Amino acid sequence: MNPVYDWIAHHARYSPDAVALIDPRSERTLSYRRLNDRCSRAAAYLTDALGVAPGNRVAVLCHNSSDVLELLFACQKTGAIFVPLNWRLAAPELRFILEDCRPVVLVYGDEFEAVAAALADEITIPHRVSVSDGQDSDYERGLDAAAPQARLHPQGHDDTWINMYTSGTTGVPKGVRITHGNVFFSAVNASMKFRLSARSRCLTFLPLFHVGGLFLFATFVLHQGGSAVIVRHFDPERCLAWLADREAGISHVFGVPTNFLFMSQLPAFADADLRHLRGVAIGGAAAPLELLRAYAHKEVRIQQCWGMTETATIGTVLSEDRCFDKLGSSGLPVLHASMRIVDPEGKEVAPGEVGELWVKGPTVTPGYWNRPDANETSFTDGWFHTGDAVRTDEEGYFYVVDRWKDMFISGGENVYPAEVENVLYRLPQVAEAAVVGVPDERWGEVGCAFVVRRAGQALDAEAVAKHCRQNLGGFKVPKRFVFLDELPHSAAGKITKADLRRLYRERLAKA
Repeated sequence: MNPVYDWIAHHARYSPDAVALIDPRSERTLSYRRLNDRCSRAAAYLTDALGVAPGNRVAVLCHNSSDVLELLFACQKTGAIFVPLNWRLAAPELRFILEDCRPVVLVYGDEFEAVAAALADEITIPHRVSVSDGQDSDYERGLDAAAPQARLHPQGHDDTWINMYTSGTTGVPKGVRITHGNVFFSAVNASMKFRLSARSRCLTFLPLFHVGGLFLFATFVLHQGGSAVIVRHFDPERCLAWLADREAGISHVFGVPTNFLFMSQLPAFADADLRHLRGVAIGGAAAPLELLRAYAHKEVRIQQCWGMTETATIGTVLSEDRCFDKLGSSGLPVLHASMRIVDPEGKEVAPGEVGELWVKGPTVTPGYWNRPDANETSFTDGWFHTGDAVRTDEEGYFYVVDRWKDMFISGGENVYPAEVENVLYRLPQVAEAAVVGVPDERWGEVGCAFVVRRAGQALDAEAVAKHCRQNLGGFKVPKRFVFLDELPHSAAGKITKADLRRLYRERLAKA
């Protein structure tokens, strides 16, 4: 059995005064010595005061805070399973997750006191613990009363550390089991590809209930002994200011396309000097080429990558030296992963052909919590079916064409919305765009484009359609254009196409 080691305790011994976490909202800066003390006390509080045993679940309903990472590593010390909850979900959705994982403890932020009380009563959660960014709370009183617990509970790489629930856009949420080994090998992969070290400092603005927020780069930087700035939520203006401020010392940042798009649309972006950043990564969805070019013009090498919750983040990464000449590629597979691109029968496709990406290796989840049905359909001989439509070029570089489920067939031809969206983003009047397939009596399905205009810009459907006809094959041109004030987004910033399909069905289908 490969044993689990205590990351935070190691750095507390090796470099105790080095900065580990910076929490701007609460104005807290934690050294590794202080972080290890708090994690150890949190571990003792969970086990001694609340009766948390190895394998028990600890659910956390809280905005971004350094406290969330303390609880993550307290669970590492005790052998408990950390369950971060999406605070944007409705109460019935949270109830489903809590009924599925049955936590012994529910830790909640001040804003969620009422919903936490209701959920705990309905589901009979033994303990509720308030947390308040370092202020008086159940959590702070528990830490004050607890004796430091330095001993790590014996665990192996195959033991589950985290249950992270997917968004549920294709059905009910599924708890992805993420093991200690999954996180360790992903940390190694990320450190290799993004040059993480003890000198690295990342800016984390994605929510910590999201795999990109929790791991890229906060947890992986802590594995290296570096530091992480944990902001409460993504604010384009403030986050751009953090990145551009050399004195802040930010070296690494990860976001989804929407994050980088919103920052690029700010007036301050034109004068922002970002050339000192050592690792700028983008993922979560196919990035529009025009967005990548906007940063390339500022000499910022955005490393596009592919990954998902089930692979504990990155599976492919575009190297810095190929960022410009391989614009749009998600790069090559990381060291600790194997990949195949297959047709619907599971046979590998030729280079240039689009197929579904399958992945295998030590970063891949062993399966879903309490979902034998999903485990049966998601794996073939150990290969995980990602659901992403991917191709490779003549050099073997990967290109994520779209989500396999987002592809639609119009008149017998496959249409990948991301390709159409790339064309829409070439229009300077377009702030944001998304395309979905909708039913059509003649063609089976056709595209419907949802467009957000830039502030103060004029643009109509005729102009957009003309632009598409000039740049796309006829079957790819959307048959309908809908202008909205804003597009729906998940808490992680991804455009939620399920909501756009619902909008079309409920309001537009018969219009």
